[in-house]
Amino acid sequence: MQIDPARFLADLHQLRSFGASGPGVMRRAFSAPDIAAREWLTGQIGAAGLTAHVDPAGNVFGLAEGRGVLIGSHSDTQPEGGWLDGAYGVIAGLEIARAAVEAGGAAISMVSFQDEEGRFGALTGSDIWSGRMTLAEADGLSDTDGLRFGTARQGLAHLMASDFVDPARFSGFLEMHIEQGPVLDLAGEAVGVVTSIVGLRQVQVTIRGQQNHAGTTPMTMRRDAFQGAARVAVMLAERMENVVTPQSVWTIGHIRVHPNASSIVPGQAVFTIQWRDGEADRLDRMQAVIAGVLDDVAAETGVGVQSEALRNDLVPVPMDARLQAALRDAAEMHAPGRWRSMPSGALHDASNVSHLMPVGMLFVPSIGGISHDLAEDTAEADLVTGLRVLAEAAGRLG
Repeated sequence: MQIDPARFLADLHQLRSFGASGPGVMRRAFSAPDIAAREWLTGQIGAAGLTAHVDPAGNVFGLAEGRGVLIGSHSDTQPEGGWLDGAYGVIAGLEIARAAVEAGGAAISMVSFQDEEGRFGALTGSDIWSGRMTLAEADGLSDTDGLRFGTARQGLAHLMASDFVDPARFSGFLEMHIEQGPVLDLAGEAVGVVTSIVGLRQVQVTIRGQQNHAGTTPMTMRRDAFQGAARVAVMLAERMENVVTPQSVWTIGHIRVHPNASSIVPGQAVFTIQWRDGEADRLDRMQAVIAGVLDDVAAETGVGVQSEALRNDLVPVPMDARLQAALRDAAEMHAPGRWRSMPSGALHDASNVSHLMPVGMLFVPSIGGISHDLAEDTAEADLVTGLRVLAEAAGRLG
């Protein structure tokens, strides 16, 4: 099996053109650029000698004859995203599957999952394909503008089949991705073999105070909802110290206040708290800290505090030992002394696919650790090294 790095890079840059914005890409799930990209991808799949199959969720498969390894990731982006996040793994899957067809070798298939980035719910396409969410349930999901998944997916109806690909035709799943963090870049290393994907939990918190005049309400009499939210943020930082490790993270990433006016004491604040860790018991302890902070803020400030889980918990997912071994051996062959085993702090479709089959993941460096930003980038030499490692491992597993 002979991969063609120049062909791979040309395809990767061609995918970059769909929704290009400066150095990055704006290609949200089922947007016009996303639909155009999936149309282009099905054409490339056919030209590679694979069978294109777009399922009712919008997942695009390139199927080889026979049972074998599935390789891929996602090609949708954040509202302002980088050109490699997900797309790198999709085009790597295309190139390796195409090279396998040309060599008459192993049955290697590829996939681009839909809405990994969460326009409608995060990992939506692989959620549906893995059976963790029904298509009917997904159709009721809405984006922030009120557009429903069931309506949006009609934009791909001209490509969609009526059925889903049977997971039994695949012996395992390999996903290659940029690291989206600084570890490999800072260490000057070329490849990371992923050991596990972190678990994630998320709640939406609503704090209700008393809306009032900002000029005439004494500070001692205020029930300021935003100040309650700020108190939560400060207390979380203080109380997490004795619970977390350097790999644990928590984020208040979205907040809105009502009525959002400079001369009014906010009567309501709604915000999210998300926390991630590789160990389920630590996720439990972090959740207990969060619950305690919310209770104490309510008691100390007199505001009302409610919290609601936003989605099903995502448990930490270990990567398959056999697939890890194949990736480690391939990494030592193509990047001797320049690779490491490491956990993933970001979510990936492999989390869902692990419920169907063995999964493995490979990382390449992100320059400056930047991702989910138009400035996201990786050196082309590292992109090609990752491709060589993944192709070697896939060939061994095939």
